[in-house]
Amino acid sequence: MSVAFLGTHVPLLTLLFCFVTSNSYSWEMTIRVLLIALLATLIGTAATLYALHYLLAPVIVTSAALQDYFHTKKLPELPTEYADEAGTLMADTSQTLHKLDELIHQISNYDNLTGLPNRDLFSDRLYQNVSQLQNQQQMVAVLLLGIDDFTGISHGLEHEKANLLLRAVAQRLTNNIGQTDILAHLSQDEFAIAHTEMLSFESVIKLSQLLLSTISKPFFIEGQQIHITASIGITINHLGDRNYVDQLLQQAHIALYQAKQQGRSQHRFYSPEINARLQERLTIENELRGALERGEMVVYYQPLIDLRSRQITAVEALIRWQHPIRGLISPAKFIPIAEDNGLIISIGEWVLRTACEQNRTWQLAGMAPIRMSVNLSARQFEKPDLVEIVKQILQETELSASYLELEVTESFLMGDVQRSITTLKQLRELGLWLALDDFGTGYSSLNYLNRFPVNMLKIDRSFVQNVTSNSDSAAVTDAIIALAKSLQLKITAEGVETQEQLEYLEQRGCHEGQGFYFGIPAPAEKITELLKLNSQQLEQIAA
Repeated sequence: MSVAFLGTHVPLLTLLFCFVTSNSYSWEMTIRVLLIALLATLIGTAATLYALHYLLAPVIVTSAALQDYFHTKKLPELPTEYADEAGTLMADTSQTLHKLDELIHQISNYDNLTGLPNRDLFSDRLYQNVSQLQNQQQMVAVLLLGIDDFTGISHGLEHEKANLLLRAVAQRLTNNIGQTDILAHLSQDEFAIAHTEMLSFESVIKLSQLLLSTISKPFFIEGQQIHITASIGITINHLGDRNYVDQLLQQAHIALYQAKQQGRSQHRFYSPEINARLQERLTIENELRGALERGEMVVYYQPLIDLRSRQITAVEALIRWQHPIRGLISPAKFIPIAEDNGLIISIGEWVLRTACEQNRTWQLAGMAPIRMSVNLSARQFEKPDLVEIVKQILQETELSASYLELEVTESFLMGDVQRSITTLKQLRELGLWLALDDFGTGYSSLNYLNRFPVNMLKIDRSFVQNVTSNSDSAAVTDAIIALAKSLQLKITAEGVETQEQLEYLEQRGCHEGQGFYFGIPAPAEKITELLKLNSQQLEQIAA
């Protein structure tokens, strides 16, 4: 602007100077000319400044917007009314800024190698996710997965192959987490997963086991097969504020370190309480393997009583674990673990064979024949050769199928209804009994119940225990008994513990009862004594 001013007015000022210094004019004329020249100069300067300001306005606005973006990182809204070269400049600048902002956002928030969110974006997304939940005190699980000995692995690979391996790991993790889970790449060999919709402690264990199993499968990188393992550190806690995400990651990192100290493909929890529970679970799981071979499993039996004659009509086989150090372990502790790791299949088959052998032994000893009731797990029921296994055990033990009752739970029948119906029909054709266990707690419809070829409904103990004190439990129990009668099914009530419950069920026409009122689960030797008394009573009645 100063240069333009000087370039315009210096010639004029030079002429004025020459005019003033000459002696051709009087002082009055000279002063008048100077005043006119000064006024013209001021007017010209003002016009020039105004014109320059108008011409430079887009540049000024653009400059201010750039400075504001530099300080606040907020994209500017540049005016669009300029149609000249300056307006084109502003449009180009705005477009460039948007592209630059996208690039900066990508560089600042995403890992360049895997394309996954980095630590900052992971923290932001986790905090935003939890803050949008209705229950902001909900527990959050943060899992930190680290590739075992990645330094040694990378030394044996070319740099590009190591990068491709990390990309493949990222892709597998992406494919195996839930839709609401948040995955990030924190460092070269570490990935973080936020499990925000945590339904249970078991769900976190299953997720970690799934991820470890997924990573352990071979990778094929440019024709080369690569095997790796990973370890996982887990922390479960409330999120608190955004800064607490860093604390959760630190806790998960400590747990990851502890997991790697235990060897490869391990997972550990940071929380001392949960970690203690996990350690107990892991100990039980390790000791459960081989428990059958070591002869630590035993079968207890609980009698089922005819409510009219008060005679034993059946016994239910119940698995127990006689641990050499811990003593008798409740099935509530080890059965869920056996279900998860698949050991329930071998355990269930052993229980079935042992129970059939015991029932046949009682018959050969002259006891009055009774049914032997054995539970089938979901895993057993899903085996395609289940019918053949049952048939083979009956042949080996020489037990008539009419003295075997298999209990199935309605909930796992609903997984594949048509397949369940087919399997139940095949079992029924063997001549054995089928009982629908825990009836009333599942979610099968009456239409499905009518299609399931079962002989018996077992009323769940949760209804029986409150039948005399809770009108809702009484109404459900009455409805189940009426339903079973209409379908011509036998009815067994579980969990009978008092005389009042017994009388209530008897009045409603329930056929059988089972529970502590009649006897607790006991070894075969004690049940044998009861069966002897039962046989003597039946002989006296017959006589």
